[in-house]
Amino acid sequence: MKYFFDVNTEFFHWLGYSMSYVEFFGVVFGLIAVWLTARAIIWGWVIGILNIVFAFILYYQIQLYPDMFLQVFFFITNILGWWRWTHPKPEEEGNKRELRVSLMKRNQTLLIVLIAVIFTFLTGRFAANLHRWFPDVFALPSAYPYVDSFILVMSIVATFLAIQKKIECWVVWIVVDITATILYYKKGVRFYSFEYLIFTMIALFGLWKWITEYRGYRRHTTAV
Repeated sequence: MKYFFDVNTEFFHWLGYSMSYVEFFGVVFGLIAVWLTARAIIWGWVIGILNIVFAFILYYQIQLYPDMFLQVFFFITNILGWWRWTHPKPEEEGNKRELRVSLMKRNQTLLIVLIAVIFTFLTGRFAANLHRWFPDVFALPSAYPYVDSFILVMSIVATFLAIQKKIECWVVWIVVDITATILYYKKGVRFYSFEYLIFTMIALFGLWKWITEYRGYRRHTTAV
């Protein structure tokens, strides 16, 4: 089993790239999970948990420790999402009433920027010292600790904005996904890099879709 999850264990070789089991299945489960969740199919949460497990193991081996810790957050939110979808409130079951898409206020945007700067710095400092503080667990220093910490912090921010149906969540996801695409390519996990390139395109579509819906509210209000 350890051999299977080793990032250096080759699953297949394609176009000069050595694909490991852990990278291949992590990406496949991730894409399937997003597709299912986008279609409101509950199994998306379950497949998402499998993706998280593979990602956690991969990120540990390539020294992207903040990304590894991010998977703990995603694991919890996937469990909560799975539970929420299977335990609707009586008034919600079969009810099409939904939270409306909205924009953030200026002071909220400034707060998000401040949070991004402060927590990226603090998390980056923490990640940069993990191999000194816990050498038995983290034998190698964190790779790109501040860039990786930015992905962690802003992924959490984007998740909470998405829960509130704020349009800006897609802007944050676009920045996160582009950053992750570049970072994973530099770290040599190019299939993961390709996955996040796809996520970038999905986020662009999501941004367009939510803006269109928001403008629809305004047209309806004007008509009334």
